Amino acid sequence: EFLAYDITSVSSYSKLLKQVRYGSNKEHDPLAQINLALLFGEKSRLPVYYRKLPGNITDVMTIHKMLADIDFLELQKVNLVLDRGFYSEANINALYQKRYKFLMGAKTGLKFVQQKLEEVRNSMVSRSSYSSKHRLNFHSSTEIWNYHEFKKRGGSVDTAERKLYLHLFFNAQRAADDKTDFNDLLDRLEEELLSEKRIAVHEPLYEKYYEVRQTPKRGITLSHKEEAIKLAEKNYGYFALKSNGIKDPLEALQIYRSKDVVEKAFGNLKERLNMRRTTVSSEHNLEGKLFVQFVALIFLSFIDKAMRENV
Repeated sequence: EFLAYDITSVSSYSKLLKQVRYGSNKEHDPLAQINLALLFGEKSRLPVYYRKLPGNITDVMTIHKMLADIDFLELQKVNLVLDRGFYSEANINALYQKRYKFLMGAKTGLKFVQQKLEEVRNSMVSRSSYSSKHRLNFHSSTEIWNYHEFKKRGGSVDTAERKLYLHLFFNAQRAADDKTDFNDLLDRLEEELLSEKRIAVHEPLYEKYYEVRQTPKRGITLSHKEEAIKLAEKNYGYFALKSNGIKDPLEALQIYRSKDVVEKAFGNLKERLNMRRTTVSSEHNLEGKLFVQFVALIFLSFIDKAMRENV
């Protein structure tokens, strides 16, 4: 089965835990945190692996640790589903090196995704590329991945070509929602500029989308950078998946959407099992609590699966 992998943040008041750091808190909690990685079966709907990580580690940096850890499972075949936050060339090469099958989200801004999107943008919105079941348009292509592996002993780099399937999708409703959200953002930015209540984290956005002028008579005036705005709107509704094993785009889409099992598992951990805070002050107690919570999650997930199958 495909195993969905993701990480979440668990906030902590403790200053004694070694891995508690300030990082990118996904729930916008101002506290320091640890990160918790979880691997979850999409068909079995059961957790198979967990690992606590430093609170300041980024998603993309956790893959090598996970790949080393799951060797103990001794699986004949490993199929992983990951969101686009885990993409990097190093991670893709590591997955190829392990001969693992993967399905991963990809940002539309990536160079190789943009190049293919420009080629097929007009043709993929035709009726022949529309799925009534999923209510979106799709396009699939076989690409070449330039694989390279660094050999530690000799210091050499092995290179090869590997097959990679790139699946592109366009959702008109998502495009409309993205445009509405973007215009709401622009409204907020304009209000902040005109009221002279600028927010530090928005400074790059002010510069990106506006020319700001201020005179003693007319005060602050704004003019839009239309090219930047059009460029931002260009890819609304589009998203991409890449895989080294799933050739059919709609099958890939269905499997990728099933990865929400791991997100629901995080919800169960935090809400039903009271794991929103670490609530411990020693490494020993934290290890014990995480183990007990993981076992409890197995029971909770099994009960949830049984209820779904017998409704």
